[in-house]
Amino acid sequence: MLWLILEACGALLLLVFIVWWTMFSGRRGHDERQAQADPTEDSGKQ
Repeated sequence: MLWLILEACGALLLLVFIVWWTMFSGRRGHDERQAQADPTEDSGKQ
């Protein structure tokens, strides 16, 4: 029974790590790229 609990905790930690990695990796410089975008580009707003 203890083995099942440890395995479930390990799987949960792996899931949390994968979600954290995909959410927060590559966020640096995102605003800079948006600021460098062409301001005359049509964004669909009228």
